[in-house]
Amino acid sequence: MTPPVLATGFPAPGLRNPNRYITGHNSEGEAVFLQTDHGDHQGIMLDGLGAQSIFYSSNSNPNELTDNADLEFAAKNNPSLHMPNGCVVRMIDFVPGAASNLHRALTLGIGTVCEGEIELTIGKGETRILRPGDVSINRGAMHMWRNTSNEKPARMLFVMLDVKPIIVNGKALEFEMGELMKAYAEYADGEGPNKKT
Repeated sequence: MTPPVLATGFPAPGLRNPNRYITGHNSEGEAVFLQTDHGDHQGIMLDGLGAQSIFYSSNSNPNELTDNADLEFAAKNNPSLHMPNGCVVRMIDFVPGAASNLHRALTLGIGTVCEGEIELTIGKGETRILRPGDVSINRGAMHMWRNTSNEKPARMLFVMLDVKPIIVNGKALEFEMGELMKAYAEYADGEGPNKKT
């Protein structure tokens, strides 16, 4: 079997560069498109097994939209996995056969398959196959993702929302990312693996 072509940036090979359309208002109060682009921050993940683009992030809820304060924040701040008291909207491309390690994010993670087919494994091995349009609502469960195809890339869009401590059987769950943390460890200065492009 020929090894897959690794991602050297976003999008991963074989997937189109998706557009982001941001709306707002002009000086007359009319609805307008403020920006059309491909996101604020892109980067490779897991040494090229994946690639990501950040479409939106905020550090508050409710969010401040007046004078486009949210857009200024999102452009300047390259988020880690999630934003305390806020959200992150992240698209991840998976090269053929790519798989993550088992991990737990202390977030409400809403993932939608856009392209390809993704296997979601939770806990000790229960699995589901997600196809385009399918949605995963992950509430702090240990899990891993795998592109089921050894020939085609796959893509998911994630919305990561902050949560209060998750208590199960009287004990707070712990943040466990393993190898995946390499993709999120450096972010605030824009010079980490998710460097602004």
